[in-house]
Amino acid sequence: MGGCFSDVRGGQAAVGGGGGHNNNRLPTNSNSNSNPDEAVDYFYRSKGLQPLYTRIELSLSGSKLYDRDILSKSDPMAVVYAKKKNGALEELGRTEVIMNNLNPMWIQKISVAFQFEIVQPLVFQVYDVDTKYHNMSTKMLDLKAQDFVGEATCALSEIMTLRSRSKTLQLHGRNGHHTGTLGSINVHAEETIASKMAVEMRLRCTNLDNKDRFSKSDPFLRVSRIVEAGGPIPICKTEVVNNNLNPVWKPLCITMQQYGSKDNPLVIECFDFNSDGNHVLIGKMQTSIEGLEKLYQAKAGANFVYPSSRHHSEKVLKGSLFVDGYVEKELYSFLDYISSGFELNFMVAVDFTASNGDPRRSDSLHYIDPSGRLNSYQQAIMEVGEVIQVYDYDKRFPAWGFGGRMFDGSVSHCFNLNGQAGNFEVEGVHGIMTAYQSALHTVSLHGPTLFGQIINQAAEIAGQSLSTNSNKYFVLLIITDGEITDIQETKDALVRASDLPLSILIVGVGNADFKKMEILDADNGKRLESSTGRVATRDIVQFVPVRDVHNGEISMVQSLLEELPGQFLTYMRSRDIKPLNVNVHNVPYPPDPLMT
Repeated sequence: MGGCFSDVRGGQAAVGGGGGHNNNRLPTNSNSNSNPDEAVDYFYRSKGLQPLYTRIELSLSGSKLYDRDILSKSDPMAVVYAKKKNGALEELGRTEVIMNNLNPMWIQKISVAFQFEIVQPLVFQVYDVDTKYHNMSTKMLDLKAQDFVGEATCALSEIMTLRSRSKTLQLHGRNGHHTGTLGSINVHAEETIASKMAVEMRLRCTNLDNKDRFSKSDPFLRVSRIVEAGGPIPICKTEVVNNNLNPVWKPLCITMQQYGSKDNPLVIECFDFNSDGNHVLIGKMQTSIEGLEKLYQAKAGANFVYPSSRHHSEKVLKGSLFVDGYVEKELYSFLDYISSGFELNFMVAVDFTASNGDPRRSDSLHYIDPSGRLNSYQQAIMEVGEVIQVYDYDKRFPAWGFGGRMFDGSVSHCFNLNGQAGNFEVEGVHGIMTAYQSALHTVSLHGPTLFGQIINQAAEIAGQSLSTNSNKYFVLLIITDGEITDIQETKDALVRASDLPLSILIVGVGNADFKKMEILDADNGKRLESSTGRVATRDIVQFVPVRDVHNGEISMVQSLLEELPGQFLTYMRSRDIKPLNVNVHNVPYPPDPLMT
């Protein structure tokens, strides 16, 4: 049985159930009310635009995929695109990678807005991901470096109008070219459930059958929901517990979007993990969220069974599943907080290092064109400002510069952009633009590029707010043209700031090599570590190169809001901060000490 979900750690990490996240334990992926699309929608609604659509989740699986590997099976990942009227493809999302499997059942869902009044062509592409990329976040994978397996196309309405809302598509070569049998991909569509309810459970097993010869099994659980069409759709899996026949897994958080209803049938399968993808079934059972709740109440276990075969009937096993913790939670969304009065306070920092070029020369990134044409920094300020001011009520922005030589000859790595010693705030985006242009006449470009002081200044402001106002969250925007030279100092500052209500957006302008920025972004799944060995409690950085935005690969709105809602929710949930003026959801049972 294949089914290894290779997001990190060679396929042994949890997927889709919040178990692979930090100490807040609640998922912050698309299944957990942190969908960045709602933040984008909020921005467009603030402009008077009211999109009419239904949010849809797509579940994908493959069958008999063409094997691109020689010594093993392919490690497939699916990518879904929307095809624009001009033929351009807009990426909607990627699944996780499943190792050594030609019949993958992906857990990661793809969110898409269904607009019934227009035709929405979708393109599904399958890639075989090279082994050396298995510990990278899928969003960071360069698809050109992966082996293309095949693609299929259909309109979203073709799926939505089917009674089963499932459609199987044959894969072919690029642009419709047929290159033999490449396998098929099945697409199942479901409307997104508006409920915020979720269930967090701690699961363990006892007396599992040993499937290994020289050691004990390495078990993990896979949970699937049975849909009306009759087939199981995987919704999450636990991490692997190595060499243990009595495993205890990290808390698993499943949303109503995933399980449907408390009486909806679920299939729980227990596998012995094998690195080659041929996982061995230990046992399975059919239950429901309601059934798992009853196990918790009764403090009893449920026996696994081994499926019947041609010569043997279904066998009841000694191995049992126990539910040691069960809590029903309400997962508030990003918009629940914003609409209740929570505020995002934005701060801006501009790079004044010499690598930007002499502002008097037309090839400088800081050149002010007399014709009114905006330079790279002005474009970034305007485009970012249009997004961020929607969430900032007073629209007074702290604005700094760094890397500049001041009038007295000293070099400052954190100076007030408006030139006022006692006041770093400016009024609105126009105030940022005015202060920026004025600073170019009074501050000389110098260097080096240091982020540490700017981040510490922003962290100090965020920290001071904790004692006065808990409904503020801060976002520092750093606009820069190149690599930082204080990488370790910056990491130290970021690790300290990860405990505060603060996110940092880094916008890269120009054509410099931004590899170190990507390290700070921590999208490879590895959290930053300080010089003292302390690990960041959460990822608070997002890096966006403007050249990608201007090349049409992503919009500024979507790129800026891609990770911010999840970072915001991670902070609020880890501290049990709820939206203002909401009733605390009642927990049906006394809090379990194992869950706190």
